[in-house]
Amino acid sequence: MSATTDLVSAPQQSYTPHAALDEKAALSNDSKVADAASTKSESDVEKSAHEGEAAPHPYRRFVRPVVHAILAAVILGWWISATVLPATRHRWIVQTVWAWAFLAIIAFRYIPNSLVTRPVEAIWIPLVQEPFLRLPHLVRLGLGWLALLAIVFGSAFGFSLQANTTYGDRAISVLGLFVFQFFFWATSMKRSAIQWRTVIVGLFIQQAIALFVLKSDAGFSIFQWLATAASDFLDQALPGAAFFFSTDVINQHFFFINTLATIIFFIAFVQMLYYLGVMQWILKHFAWFFFKTMNVSGAEAVVAAASPFIGQGESACLVGPYVDLMTPSEIHLVMTSGFSTIAGSVLGAYIALGVPAVNLITASMMSIPASIAISKMRCPETDEPVTRGRVVVDRGELDKNPPANAIHAFANGAWFGLKVAGQILCNVLTVVALVALINGLLTWIGRGFGFTQLTLQLILRYIFYPVTFFMGVPRSEILRVSELLATKLVENEFVAYTTLQQIQKSSNPLSARAYTIASYAVCGFANLGSLGINIGVLSALAPSRQRVIPRLATSAMISGFISTMQAAGIA
Repeated sequence: MSATTDLVSAPQQSYTPHAALDEKAALSNDSKVADAASTKSESDVEKSAHEGEAAPHPYRRFVRPVVHAILAAVILGWWISATVLPATRHRWIVQTVWAWAFLAIIAFRYIPNSLVTRPVEAIWIPLVQEPFLRLPHLVRLGLGWLALLAIVFGSAFGFSLQANTTYGDRAISVLGLFVFQFFFWATSMKRSAIQWRTVIVGLFIQQAIALFVLKSDAGFSIFQWLATAASDFLDQALPGAAFFFSTDVINQHFFFINTLATIIFFIAFVQMLYYLGVMQWILKHFAWFFFKTMNVSGAEAVVAAASPFIGQGESACLVGPYVDLMTPSEIHLVMTSGFSTIAGSVLGAYIALGVPAVNLITASMMSIPASIAISKMRCPETDEPVTRGRVVVDRGELDKNPPANAIHAFANGAWFGLKVAGQILCNVLTVVALVALINGLLTWIGRGFGFTQLTLQLILRYIFYPVTFFMGVPRSEILRVSELLATKLVENEFVAYTTLQQIQKSSNPLSARAYTIASYAVCGFANLGSLGINIGVLSALAPSRQRVIPRLATSAMISGFISTMQAAGIA
């Protein structure tokens, strides 16, 4: 689809979400003027150098090209060696993608982008973009819906049936997809502001990811490697925790020790990356891609894409400097994307329980575009995000006392991570205790009506019955699967997956279809404990939005919860 914003409805009305945004917008404009002046001055220096008035720094002329050439040779040699050696030959797809991606980054430091973009533009603009944009808006929108319907029905009825599955079951799953979308449209905070381009593209990409990962060995290998790499990286915090406690304590996977230690380490590392400029580079490129495809801001794009790999708390920290300037719609999307996925740090634990890795990875990947589409239907954008289309705020503008070096930034990040971890601990503790209080009160009331144990899980088991039906679960197993969903929402997905595996080992296991749907549907952080985590993290990152965040948190949790249901129905 074209990048132009007239594909959507009327332009959005812009206003600042709070007083600080005006000041930051002014700083952003000053920054852009300064950047333009800096670019101009640099070009003048290069021009004067050619005229003999000044010479570029020796590093730019001689040292940097040599360093880049050596680095490219090392990467190329590593790729050849890793592809040839028997021990690493099996992962040649992932190695090839990453090696040549880095080689391309180095090459385009010296090769003009126009060598690639101009030929593409010469074909794309006259043959595709201009004819498409000449069509009326409703026609373009209709073509988008037709493309979405084609991939939905094609993926549902274009492949051979699996064991114990009928086309009637698949038809119910397709109907459920439409029911879920109607629910978000009917309950939207402002239906007239829904950007249908974002919704159509997001749902289309969700279907495309499912086909790519489930029907392609290359797609599955790439995403599995990414999740494993993220999990391994976060596990590097555990030796630090073991230094204070012990390896035996770490192996018991206490939330207070393992999870909070990981959060502290990750936040410290991100702060160092901000100082080095790495995070700004990532934000810039994610902003460009998602602006072109889904018309969302750069901050939203980064959080949504990072959530399946690093988790809900850590992904919000990736855009920490921007959270305090986010619009309500952006905050809603940040929380929704966190609720609709799991983190790479827990992926290995669920695989160890026996849950198929392909189900976990595919569910998380499908939830990236789905969470964007769903959130933008439930809470449409009515403001003007600061990071729409590009990064307009620099990290240095938000730091009153910028760090002296990378180590200083890492240390400051660790101290801030401790504050965030403390808020998470307090919020999770109180939310879990509140659930226990509600269950105790319900049980006390229920005994007066003859119920021995009335809990939230029991009530939600019947409330989730229609949701489970529209996912395509066989009729005789709907209550069993809906109870798993209730367990996941009230407690967490770890307890739900443990229960699911116990059911499969019992004398009355779920059918293959019900088990597959359940393993997808439980794959998300949408539960009451995570509600506390999101409120705690975002409140620490955005002190001025502490009244907005709790107001949107429940809506985002429900949106993330249904996002995983939608992925289960598609799969």
